[in-house]
Amino acid sequence: MTPAPRPLEPQDAVLGVRPSFVLEPATVAEAAEAMRALAADRLAVAFVGGGTDLDLGAPPSRLDAILRTRRLARIREHAPSDQIVAVEGGMTVAALQQALAAHGQRLALDPPEPARATVGGVVAANAFGPRRTRYGAVRDLVIGVTIVRADGVVAHGGGKVVKNVAGFDLPRLLCGSLGTLGLVAEVVFRLHPLPEASATAVFQGLSAGDVRETVPALRALNLEPTALTAFSDGGGFTLAVRFEGFAPGVRDQVERVLARGRGGAKVEGAEEAALWARHDAVRSGGAVRARATFAPATLAPALAALGPLRDALGGAPVAVHPSLGIALLAGEVADPAAAEAGIASARAALRPLGNGARPLGNGALVVAAAPPALRARVDPWGPPPAGFEVMRRLKRELDPDARLAPGRFVGGL
Repeated sequence: MTPAPRPLEPQDAVLGVRPSFVLEPATVAEAAEAMRALAADRLAVAFVGGGTDLDLGAPPSRLDAILRTRRLARIREHAPSDQIVAVEGGMTVAALQQALAAHGQRLALDPPEPARATVGGVVAANAFGPRRTRYGAVRDLVIGVTIVRADGVVAHGGGKVVKNVAGFDLPRLLCGSLGTLGLVAEVVFRLHPLPEASATAVFQGLSAGDVRETVPALRALNLEPTALTAFSDGGGFTLAVRFEGFAPGVRDQVERVLARGRGGAKVEGAEEAALWARHDAVRSGGAVRARATFAPATLAPALAALGPLRDALGGAPVAVHPSLGIALLAGEVADPAAAEAGIASARAALRPLGNGARPLGNGALVVAAAPPALRARVDPWGPPPAGFEVMRRLKRELDPDARLAPGRFVGGL
C-alpha cells in the first residue's frame, strides 16, 4: 500500500528546493510501493533522514517528492554473540547506540549530531567522527545493505542477504552516494564492545610538522589510538590522542604517549568529552564547511594550501586527521569573492598532494556547506575524479531515468 502524501512542512526542502509532496513510509514494503508509484509517473525524489548532511552536494535539478525515513526506525535483528545488528535506515545513531549499550556493545561510528543523524543518512553521506582513525570509514563497518531501487525493487547486497544485485558491491557503492543510487532501507553493521575506560593525551602548541611526525612515532611505540586529531583556531595545534579499552591498557598507553612527548597532559571524563566536542563543532558548525583530502605525508603543504581559504573565512578553525590525510574547516564568509578565490587556490594546491593508491587519486577539497551567495560561485565537489565515467555508468545502471536526487552528486549526477 502506498503511503498517503502529507502536507508540506517548513523543513521539507533540499537546499531551498521544495517538493510537491512528502511521503513517510512505515515499512520497507511501503517504501518500495511508494518508489514504484513515483517511477510510474517519472517523478524525481530525494531521501531525507535527520537532515544533518543536507547541505552536502548541489541543490537537486528537479524535485517532485521527498521520501522521509523517520518511520523506518526499527532494529530488525541483533545478534550480540556474532556482533552484528540489522537496523532500518531511519533509526537515529543515538537510539541505536542506546539499544546496543544494554548489551555492552556499540557501533564504532561517531558522526556529529547523533540524536538527529540516521544510520541510512550516515551511510549515504559517508559521515564520520574521530573514531574513524581506529575503526575505519562507514564502508569498513557495513556488512550488508537492503536498498529500494529507483523502480521500487527491493535489493540486497553483502551479508545477511536473500537476493543480491549481481555484479555490484552494494555496501560500498551506497557509502557516500548521497541518495543518488537508491534508498538505504536497512543496514547490517559489524559491532564492537563498549570500552571500559577512555582517556586522551593532549599536547599544546605544536607545528604542522610536529603533528605529521606523530603518526610514525605512535607506530614505533606499537600503539593504536582510537582517535588522533589535531585542532587549531589559528597559530599552533592542539594534538589529541585518545585510547579506549580496558582501564589498565588505556592507562599504560596514555603514559607511554606522554613520556614520548613534551608538555602533555591526560584528560578524562567531562574534560575529555569537551575536547572531542571541538571536532563536532568543526564538522557541523559554521556557514561554510569544507573537507580537504591529501596524502598523509603531505600534511604540512596541505595545511598551507588551506591558508587563503581560512583567512577568507575569518581564521576558520580546523580539525586534522593526520593518519587519514583529512582536514576539516568551518567558518563564516564576509566576502564571497574572497572565499571563492580561497577555494580555487586550495583546490589547485591540493591536487598534486594526493595519493595515487586512493580511489580518487588527487588531493581535493569538497565544500560541505555554503550560503547561497557562495554556492552560486563554486561547484561544491570541484573537478570530477578520474573514475567519473565509471560513476556515470553506475548511475545509469541503477537510476536510468536520473530521478534519484538528480544533480546532487559529483559532476551533476
